[in-house]
Amino acid sequence: MKKNIKSYNLDELKEEFIKLGEKPYRAEQVFKWIHQENVTSFNEMTNISLELREKLDKEFTMCIYNIIRKQESIDGTKKYLFDVLDGNAIETVLMEYKHGKSICVSSQIGCKMGCKFCASTGIEFVRSLTPGEIIEQVLAVQRDENIKISNLVFMGIGEPLDNYDNVMKAIQILNNPKGINMGARHISISTSGLVPKIYELADKDIQCTLSISLHATTDELRSALMPVNNAYNIEELMKACRYYIEKTNKRISFEYALAKDNNDNLEDAKRLVKLLKGMLCHVNLIPINKIENGKFTKSTNENILKFRDYLNDNGIVATVRRELGSDIDAACGQLRRKNL
Repeated sequence: MKKNIKSYNLDELKEEFIKLGEKPYRAEQVFKWIHQENVTSFNEMTNISLELREKLDKEFTMCIYNIIRKQESIDGTKKYLFDVLDGNAIETVLMEYKHGKSICVSSQIGCKMGCKFCASTGIEFVRSLTPGEIIEQVLAVQRDENIKISNLVFMGIGEPLDNYDNVMKAIQILNNPKGINMGARHISISTSGLVPKIYELADKDIQCTLSISLHATTDELRSALMPVNNAYNIEELMKACRYYIEKTNKRISFEYALAKDNNDNLEDAKRLVKLLKGMLCHVNLIPINKIENGKFTKSTNENILKFRDYLNDNGIVATVRRELGSDIDAACGQLRRKNL
């Protein structure tokens, strides 16, 4: 079986080239062709000998995704359904902001977490994506749109910290200045709260932004919304977050999806202030998005603004996330790798 060349960091690729009887600098040339020039075949690598191209074609695959479907929102957001070349599919979203183009990538095919407000819940978990399969999402969108993506968020299908090693390696490859050269500070990792991996990420200190999906202020409600809370409760999660901040001196972004008559009242806001007081953090309030068969509805605009203002008035920086792509099911919590 051919190996995915996009899953190799530059040092590993040099080792592979030595095994093939080639000079290590050739690996650097190929790495640039893949990640900077974004070629789709080894034959396009014009400064590489035909003999080497044939060797590479025999040993490796370029992992070029097929676009099953592409949808565009009225706000310009674009959602891709990609064939990952083994009969499975994932969704990836391209978003436009003032600061540049951002991509929301998936890290797994399916998800184990079972969050009740997420469309990926109920879809069978198949497997985690390899580093090369994560990176190909970026390259495939850049090819299709003929653009350079400046920011990346691991907020698509799957729990990134449940695929920790592959996600970390993908970031390392994306970060390489001889490749895509995406700064770690332009990459955000979102987790439902896998506490042991938060400690591991803190000790690694890779300068990415950490986003915590909190969504509730009591264990009873959070466990009802997010089964992961049964394994790692709010107290354990907050302890891990404080360790992360102390270790990295980086701000954490707490995601809080507001659902009508569920977690959007003043008492919730008060408990949230108490939980986060003194932490280097920011709260991202998300008007919850409607999903198929979902029981939650969006909080009223009045409640959302009251919630935000209470947090800000009590020393917790809070903003309301701009909704993008909800008309094509590309907004937060709406990805589900469906193929209609």
